[in-house]
Amino acid sequence: MSRLVTIFGGSGFVGRYIARRMAKEGWRVRVAVRRPNEALFVKPYGVPGQVEPLACNIRDDASVRAMIRGADAVVNCVGILNSLGRNTFDAVQAEGPGRIARISAEEGVGHLVHVSAIGADAGSDSDYARTKARGEAAVLAAFPNAVILRPSIIFGTEDQFFNRFAGMARLGPVLPVVGASTKFQPVHVDDVAKAAVAGVLGQAAPGIYELGGPEVDTFRGLMQRMLKVIQRRRAVVGIPFFVARIMAFGFDMVQALTLGLIENKVLTRDQVRNLARDNVVAPGAKGLADLGITPTAMEAVLPEYLWRYRPAGQFAAIKDSAKNLRKA
Repeated sequence: MSRLVTIFGGSGFVGRYIARRMAKEGWRVRVAVRRPNEALFVKPYGVPGQVEPLACNIRDDASVRAMIRGADAVVNCVGILNSLGRNTFDAVQAEGPGRIARISAEEGVGHLVHVSAIGADAGSDSDYARTKARGEAAVLAAFPNAVILRPSIIFGTEDQFFNRFAGMARLGPVLPVVGASTKFQPVHVDDVAKAAVAGVLGQAAPGIYELGGPEVDTFRGLMQRMLKVIQRRRAVVGIPFFVARIMAFGFDMVQALTLGLIENKVLTRDQVRNLARDNVVAPGAKGLADLGITPTAMEAVLPEYLWRYRPAGQFAAIKDSAKNLRKA
């Protein structure tokens, strides 16, 4: 295990899958996170001492340099959905990637992979999309041979998309969504991890890759698929954008007035702006196929982790079997 990779945000949803795969490849893995005591679960991904979580602040040059020094490759998975305190969109998604790329170049890192997002646009009215684009530009300016990954909505066991709405579906007969007609192309988290590993190993040509799964569907359609998996009948009701903006303003004000003590984890105004735009792979863009990766279908994965939201949970199949016996 002579090779070392540093993964910023390596204990997050995507980062943990990359860390696990890099450990299987025989690399030492340095997981750079804000709170290493909350990332101890990554240590068993390899043999003792192979995967280590360490404290890092991507807003600080010295902290970032300490994580990169001696590394053969670097992966940046850090991103946020809500600006809170010093962790603003600019600091985390624009300045942070630029700092990581600049120091990686200075330290002689061989390969750099940056995880961005579909929809990154320097001219967007969304802070999220705009800072994602600025982060990409900063990475390419400092490290021209970087591999940039732009995934659509990512699904998997620990996701905050299907899990969130499946949990909401247990609470009542109506499932409200903002942007019911907006299109998405969900990609499995392990497919994103495979793409990142290809970049680390030098198996991906430098450039931007847009990652999407084999299916494109509307927000409403995705919710209906999820409801079928969890065996619940709910009315998927689209919330008009003007109503959503009012709601999001209220939630944002609560966060602002409490100085962040009550974080807006429901709906932000910036998220409403993003939900108004389709989130699919652009025609002609390089993607998973260019990396030799076959995308995973949602139907192959969703039942593996959404079963717990079924009325009978893990006993759903037994319950259905019992019904058939009574009929017989």
